[in-house]
Amino acid sequence: MADTSTNGHGFGRIDVHHHIAPPEYIRSLSPDARMPPPLAGWTPERSIETMDEGGVDFSLTSITLPGLWFGDVAEARRMARLCNDYAAQLRADHPNRFGMFVNLPLPDIDGSLAEIEYGMDQLGADGIVLFTSYGDVWLGDPAYDTDYAELNRRKCIVYVHPMTPECCENILPGIPDAVVEYQTDTSRAIARVVFGGMAAKFPDIRFIWSHGGGTMPFLIHRYEKLGALPQSAEAVPDGFMAAARKFYYDTAQVAEQAAMLALRAVASSDNIVFGTDFPFLSADHHTRGLAACGVFNEQELRAIDSGNILKWLPQYAD
Repeated sequence: MADTSTNGHGFGRIDVHHHIAPPEYIRSLSPDARMPPPLAGWTPERSIETMDEGGVDFSLTSITLPGLWFGDVAEARRMARLCNDYAAQLRADHPNRFGMFVNLPLPDIDGSLAEIEYGMDQLGADGIVLFTSYGDVWLGDPAYDTDYAELNRRKCIVYVHPMTPECCENILPGIPDAVVEYQTDTSRAIARVVFGGMAAKFPDIRFIWSHGGGTMPFLIHRYEKLGALPQSAEAVPDGFMAAARKFYYDTAQVAEQAAMLALRAVASSDNIVFGTDFPFLSADHHTRGLAACGVFNEQELRAIDSGNILKWLPQYAD
């Protein structure tokens, strides 16, 4: 059913980390692909309901694990197009509730270039979603420089979501990868992007790191020490902290005091954006958690809710 609310924006709260699961995508997955149970029953109505409960006006959608790549180039391209067309139709049906990030069939470089063009130029997407790793190749690896160059040329917003790399799947019996590995892989990807030189080489890519940057804020001293070594001078001429403070970080799954204190020590509140990781946690959980954590004043909370992301997406401002 199409959204019949009035036109105009002025969104008070924007969720940058809102997952969807197109029905045809779910049907296309092999029995071996692990679809997280909360996504198996996803519907647009569920999204809108939780948004309303948490006071979220607008959500930027993306798919999440298990992703699109299962070793077949043609199938990855087909599923990327399917998911992107679905997200565009969802936005058309509910234009005042949803935007979209384009899903890419990486590690297929040519297919990803085609999907960047299709998603950004024909669908009018708001940015791109990339995973922290593909197989055992991390974001920032020069193997994907052709795609990075196009994203940089377009000054794209790139929202980064964690993935479990092949090296580290189920390495702790009985402990899901989401508990430890997702945050660790985000930290690996940040290290690869910064110390591998990608951030310096492609400075116009606008990164949003999920889950408050993973464990990086807690390990900041180690990152800073590496950034101060002579071998890091070319990649981080102004040190790691200067590079880290150019990124945005979302609040998904980290809307509590310890995590926000650590992130706030690395990033200005101007670089923190509201994210929920729906359907794994609710919007209401995050709005209550951020208000109660005691790290931000009211002005900063309003900026996190929408003001900060609107600097990058001014089309959704008044």
